[in-house]
Formats: sequence, C-alpha cells, structure tokens
Amino acid sequence: MTQPSALFETTIKSLPFLHRGKVRDIYAVGEDKLLIVQTDRLSAFDVILPTAVPGKGKILTALSHFWFQKLAHVLPNHLTGIAPESVVAESEREQVRDRAFVIQRLKPLPIEAIVRGYVVGSGWKDYRQTGAICGIPLPSGLKLADKLPDGAIFTPSTKAPAGAHDENIALTEVEQQLGKALSEEVSAKATQLYTEAADYALQRGIIIADTKFEFGLDDTGELYLIDEVLTPDSSRFWPVNQYQPGQNPPSFDKQFVRDWLEKQDWNKKAPAPVLPDDILRQTVEKYREALRLLMG
Repeated sequence: MTQPSALFETTIKSLPFLHRGKVRDIYAVGEDKLLIVQTDRLSAFDVILPTAVPGKGKILTALSHFWFQKLAHVLPNHLTGIAPESVVAESEREQVRDRAFVIQRLKPLPIEAIVRGYVVGSGWKDYRQTGAICGIPLPSGLKLADKLPDGAIFTPSTKAPAGAHDENIALTEVEQQLGKALSEEVSAKATQLYTEAADYALQRGIIIADTKFEFGLDDTGELYLIDEVLTPDSSRFWPVNQYQPGQNPPSFDKQFVRDWLEKQDWNKKAPAPVLPDDILRQTVEKYREALRLLMG
C-alpha cells in the first residue's frame, strides 16, 4: 500500500495569511472567522520535525470533529459549519479538503487547560519530587501510570511561544490571570470534557491518560472549546489491553516518535533528525488505529 503524499505547509494565496504554528496554518476569513488547516507536520519537544506524517492532518481533523460533536452538550465550540473548500480558490481546495475548519474568531485564553487522569509524564516527575502534581497533593505510594484514585485533576500550564516549553502553573496563578469565576468554570468544564471522553474511549479500548484543552471567549464573555480536541497530538492514548501500572504503556500518540528521538544524538533544538521510513510508517499506523477504535 503506497502512502499518500504529506502536506508540510499550505500555500493559500486567496486569503490573508496570519500564522503558522507547530501543526496548523491559519488564515483570515473576513473580519470574524478563521480558516485553520491541519498540516501533516509533527512536533516533539517543542521542535517541528523535518519529516511530515502523511495523512496525519486529516486524522486529527476527523477526530476533532467527532469530539466537538460528541461533547457539544458540555460546551459550545468554535466550528461554523462552513465548508473550507468554499472560502479558498478552486486551485487551493485540495490543500484544505478533509483537513480544515472554518471557525469563529474568538479570544483564546492565555493558558493550556491540562487534565490528568493518570500519573505519568511531567506529572509523574512532579509527584516523585513533591508528592503532588501542580501543588495538588496526592496519596502516597502511587506507581507510574496509576489511575488517580480520586478522579481526574486540572493542572494548567502556560502557553509558551514556538520553541519554548510550557510550564506547569498553580491554580492561584490561573485565578490571577482569568479571575476566580472564569478559572473555576474552565477547571470544571475541562474536567467534565475529559471525564466524559475518557469513559467513552475506555469502552472502545483506549485509555486517555491525559489531555490538553484550549478555550476562548466571545465578545459577551461566553466560554467556547477551541483548537483541536482529544487527538493523539494533544492527548496520551494507551491501549487498554497493554496497560499495566508501574510501567509506561505503549501509546497511540507521538510518544512513539519521542522514544525514538530520545535514543538519538540530538540536543532537542532545531534542526531535528529526519525520521526513518519504518518509524514514519509505524507512526501513521498508530494514528489510524486510534481513529478506527474511537470512531468505528
């Protein structure tokens, strides 16, 4: 089976270009909307890798759309329902087909809303050093990858510019930035979104260990779910049948690529190593498998 060609970056001239992120390219659609295109770029350790993953952007778009619809009862989202092909020139439609959204232009909150259901990653490092994650005390004796006994916790972080690392922050700092009422709403909604999604995914053979949400406000101050939702890029997905507390389970996300990069002679600054074909192939398969399990 031949791999489809990868889209590393878009070249759309019919709309004003605004921003190129780690994965998404953003264009203006009038004064109040944006075109968000999910490319096949992959980042790790906050560095964009030189190798794109064929079809990854389409998988992320399909998964985000699925979750936006499934969780719309919890919180409104930024989708407009406008077909991306309708806002670009005919010659540019292939660049946006199945990999883009036309969204409302909202004011993003200046934090990453991270929710953790399991002790892993930076949370595990934090717990081993302090017995807490982001200042939230946890029971002693937890093992790596243990499920949190009292349910998921909200552990926000800063939103770092490209090339810099996000930093975990305390809830008091979020309150200072957002105000008490909004910070409490973000915490409650993020935890509810994660819990409902994790319960669903568990029935489909996937553990969602943790995830990152982004939120935005409209002109009236109403909260919206934005960006991407519960994809292998923004979440840690583990196969239920290979989960065992005390060890890092294999994952459906880019942890697979991170593990390979950790073994390379690389200082985690650009330029990153080129991914070999077998790592690329296995990464595509991981993303596709996550899509198949979650969406059927």
